[in-house]
Amino acid sequence: MYTEYTLGATDLAHISADVMRYRTIIVRSLEAPTQKDFERITKSLPDQRARIQHAVDRYAAATLRVSRSGRSEPEDIQSVRESLDAYFAAASRTIALLSQEWTAGSPHEAAELRRKAEVHAADNAGPKLIQVSLALDRLLETVADVAKDMRDEGTRTIRMTSTTLIIGSFLLAVLNLFITRTPPRVEAALRPSAVHRERQETPAFSLPLERTDSIRRRE
Repeated sequence: MYTEYTLGATDLAHISADVMRYRTIIVRSLEAPTQKDFERITKSLPDQRARIQHAVDRYAAATLRVSRSGRSEPEDIQSVRESLDAYFAAASRTIALLSQEWTAGSPHEAAELRRKAEVHAADNAGPKLIQVSLALDRLLETVADVAKDMRDEGTRTIRMTSTTLIIGSFLLAVLNLFITRTPPRVEAALRPSAVHRERQETPAFSLPLERTDSIRRRE
């Protein structure tokens, strides 16, 4: 799971890079000298936007968590969504103004439209791009915080499991030693008495023989 979160952080970095590429395309379109160049440059914008939104949706579909410190992935991913929507809306407005430039009725109108597009890109879309970057940074910090919690939980689990195994092995060793070494008292109780065996093995005529020898000596 910890590895999965580190991969998630990599995905967020890719999203940030894609957003910057999207912004670069917008800037290049402001400098396009002809309509043909403008259309060629902006042709990839829809696919670029779809790729960014798909990456965010894929990340949001995963299991989102709240760290011990209170950082929330669901809240942060929602902030990323909202900031991206605001930026894409502003960027679309910039592209719309530039598109009108090529259909303007006069060079003066075309120049005015380009100026409006440049101002909008700098004063409106620019700050919204900064908000996207900040939202992604906050989400990345939250992901790192949650990953740290999961790593610590995994470390504690491994330690507890190792301790349990060590204690279990020790108890098994003690039990095995207790079974293989029978206590002397128990062993003695289980064996028949040596005296009892001797009494059973003593011939019944031993005393009469001794008395016979005594009679013979008297004679």
